[in-house]
Amino acid sequence: MSMHRYFLIGCANFLVLGLLAQPFKNIQIPPVASKYDFNECEPSIAINPRNPKEISAGTVLQGYHYSSDGGLTWKSNALKSPFGVYGDPVLQYDQNGRLYYFHLSDYIKTSHLDRIVCQVADKPGQFSKGSFPAPNGTKVQDKHWVVIDPKTNVVYMTWTQFDAYDSADPKDSSIIVFSKSLDRGQSWTQPLRISKFGGDCLDGDNTVEGAVPALGPNGEIYVCWTGPRGIMFQKSTDGGRTWLAQERKLSDHIGGWDIQIPGIYRANGLPFLMSDLSGGPNNGALYLNWCDQRNGSDNTDVWLMKSTDGGLTWAEPQRVNQDKESRHQFLTSMCVDPVRGDLHFVYYDRRRFKDNRTDVIWATSTDGGVSFKEQRISEQPFVPNPLVFFGDYLGIAAYNGKVRPIWPRMDNSKISLWVALIDLD
Repeated sequence: MSMHRYFLIGCANFLVLGLLAQPFKNIQIPPVASKYDFNECEPSIAINPRNPKEISAGTVLQGYHYSSDGGLTWKSNALKSPFGVYGDPVLQYDQNGRLYYFHLSDYIKTSHLDRIVCQVADKPGQFSKGSFPAPNGTKVQDKHWVVIDPKTNVVYMTWTQFDAYDSADPKDSSIIVFSKSLDRGQSWTQPLRISKFGGDCLDGDNTVEGAVPALGPNGEIYVCWTGPRGIMFQKSTDGGRTWLAQERKLSDHIGGWDIQIPGIYRANGLPFLMSDLSGGPNNGALYLNWCDQRNGSDNTDVWLMKSTDGGLTWAEPQRVNQDKESRHQFLTSMCVDPVRGDLHFVYYDRRRFKDNRTDVIWATSTDGGVSFKEQRISEQPFVPNPLVFFGDYLGIAAYNGKVRPIWPRMDNSKISLWVALIDLD
């Protein structure tokens, strides 16, 4: 999400009084030497399927972090591009081991964020200069998410386009757009609007935001986002050439996606849409994860909704966090293990405290979202400073039982970046 508006982690034993902490090793990732002082926020993490010991992560604004030993040790550098690097990192590997690093651009200095840049690397740290879907004049391109087809390596991307960022003019609107790359990130199709209904440009509850693509087993493309009409769903069965005549509403986003959490600069409940392509018992299932305040403004929760028929119908939302208290769980992220089909979540949690002390939780489901186990994985709680930008989401990746949640913590107003090493075998 645009920087103009400026993130609990191993199996669970749940106790009435709280969660036991399992000693999964917490590793601090070295900070990036940069002129920016918030380079450890909004982490995205990816595991190379060709070599699962190779893990890459990205952070706001230009952090690139790399491990060759499964996350035990890391090297950190500032990513560079002639088009600028301005946050919202999204990292993924394709099936051939190519790393894709997507980020915002500040290429045109008089109009920030005019394009979404994709840099690729076939060897660690050796990134291309970058490619991008065609810019649209001075319109702002923001908050992208990506999915890569494991069979074809075709890359699909969705994001929000603002007519004019932060404009209160009712003539200015935000929409959801789509583009794909058929040549592994070298070029992109012309951006296509896929939302019939737009939002405003104020980057809040009435803006359409958080468009996340997922794939079906036969190449179907699914997209979810949120905004003034709630959590919405789109679908294409022909590679993104045509879409539903209008998006379908899946759920109200109760309390809005721009959630107020005490002590946090800002927090969102944007959705994450994932699919199971593992070939296991839940192959083809769609999972939608988000946060909202349907249980009260003092009780933010993490939710999961599932579809087994390509998004035609959806089961009732299930609460992922299993606490009984009115406490906040927020800034969720999720992934699906592409080999095992297990679901993994990471989020912040305050069930143990009545103040702003915050833990990190890892939750998992091995039965397709029927039941969940939670575990506190941060070694110590932290207290954020509401005056310090802390990002909008966490990150988590899994591959064949190796789970790597990643999160920032804040101590004495200083942000640091951490990963937990969870090996289920």
